[in-house]
Amino acid sequence: MRPFAELAIIGGSGLYALFDQAAEHVVTTPYGPPSDPIAVAEVAGRAVAFLPRHGRDHRHPPHRIPYRANLWALRSIGVRQILAPCAVGSLRPECGPGAFVLPDQLIDRTSGRVQTYYDEGAVHVSFADPYCPAGRASVLTAARQQEVDVHDGGAMVVVEGPRFSTRAESRWYAGIGGTVINMTGHPEAILARELALCYTAIALVTDFDAGVTSDEAVTQDEVFRVFGENTARLRALLLAVVGRLPDQRDCRCPQALDGLTLPFDLP
Repeated sequence: MRPFAELAIIGGSGLYALFDQAAEHVVTTPYGPPSDPIAVAEVAGRAVAFLPRHGRDHRHPPHRIPYRANLWALRSIGVRQILAPCAVGSLRPECGPGAFVLPDQLIDRTSGRVQTYYDEGAVHVSFADPYCPAGRASVLTAARQQEVDVHDGGAMVVVEGPRFSTRAESRWYAGIGGTVINMTGHPEAILARELALCYTAIALVTDFDAGVTSDEAVTQDEVFRVFGENTARLRALLLAVVGRLPDQRDCRCPQALDGLTLPFDLP
């Protein structure tokens, strides 16, 4: 018997556990195993799943994360709304380390990643607005009630990795409208859309990207250090948002596949 959860949190670097007590479940998918077993616990009276994006031992680099398996596995156990916290670098001097950013747009600069479930046939899915408006509204409400400052809006640039940007690339990303930069926000967002899921990214700034300042460069140690220092704040915000996500999905996300046929039967 498959487990059940209506909401899910996909944790990023440094967020390898979220619940104090949870039941773990191994879920199989047509796309191989997900990053880790899925932990399910009750939060605010709702069944919530947690999946560490990189695996608990951080074994999956950004370009090798099993994105299709992760999203399919969550959808198969009943998940319809996803919160996606992630570590990001800032492309803007006004968004420094420790800040929360709630992006409303995405710029894909990855290459070579499988980013669709449609491997055959000419099928097109609307992606003009990558993130769920109802999910974003819930995050903003929870943040205000907790007196947490959140930068509302901005474009998240997603690069291939695993290397960080050169200074020239960083300045270019800022010049084309980027606000923050990371390595995992795509194809996660579009795969969620192809499964008609609500998907909301919550970005925690861990550093200024290389082109923002002239004398510093991004290091992995710094990213992990800042994320670790803010994990408790992020965890509190995520758990607060869970209780504020709508029970009924009145956004347009559930209609993403109207008129389309997926290449498999959804569980």
